[in-house]
Amino acid sequence: MPLNYLRHVRDALAWLKPHEVRQQIEQPVRIGLHAASDLSYFQMESFLCGQCSDARRAELAGTLLRAGAEPTPGQYDIDLWSDDLPTAGGGFGFVWQKPELTVKQILRDREHLQLPLARSFPPFRKPVADRVIRTVARENAMFSVATALPDIIPLFSIPWAVGEFASDTAFLTANQIRMAFLLGAASDRAIGYREQRNEIGSIIAGAFGWRAMARELAGHIPLGGGLIPKAAIAYAGTRVVGLSLERLYRIGYGLTRAERRIAWEQAFERGKKVAANIIDTVKRRRSLPAPRDMVSSPE
Repeated sequence: MPLNYLRHVRDALAWLKPHEVRQQIEQPVRIGLHAASDLSYFQMESFLCGQCSDARRAELAGTLLRAGAEPTPGQYDIDLWSDDLPTAGGGFGFVWQKPELTVKQILRDREHLQLPLARSFPPFRKPVADRVIRTVARENAMFSVATALPDIIPLFSIPWAVGEFASDTAFLTANQIRMAFLLGAASDRAIGYREQRNEIGSIIAGAFGWRAMARELAGHIPLGGGLIPKAAIAYAGTRVVGLSLERLYRIGYGLTRAERRIAWEQAFERGKKVAANIIDTVKRRRSLPAPRDMVSSPE
């Protein structure tokens, strides 16, 4: 493995702050449950805590509270209303038959609480992990475009200043390690360089392996050179790393080699659309000429 790459990754890791992620997940989230019957309370509590250990249930005793049938403005971070009561303003309705809709709405409207919600309440973990993977994969695709077109960097919102990084690979690797911190937090795992040394080592060691596979597969796709393949490869590699980490934290093992290859092919196809969308957005904002291989398509 080239020493320059390791030095660049080391420098990039200085930008990562796992203690800030720890602070996020330690933020208490108070949820007020509103219902008209014991059965409705039981349904909401079972959905939120049915997979929790006794220790976690005890921990949540002060944050998951039966709040009665009346509105309690400002008292809770989230007010959850059963379907036997009208939902008060600012609250979220809970339908026992379709609880995933409630999770989706809460994550959309309370995005800043997604990590502590996922850590404490199992139904939020997979949706939050999916959001983290999707976001970081897109960031890496955006970075690949930004480094190819430096004059459009101000248009991008990515975690750190693009110009601070000596190589694309260093940034992409560091951002994948940041993703590992976020996924570990959402999965109620210990997070940090020491705590996740195996995952971090795997990300660093695999940085060239998955790129080699990317070049092999990309060679069979009639796209030609250009920004779209470059950004799509960054998207796909990051997504595969995220999917494998999510499974590792959820059930104890990651994707097999065959599963990784299938996931990469699927993610690469998705990444082409994401990359084309990013480039199309840049073209509209700056009136840049379109690359020869550009194909506008929705994300």
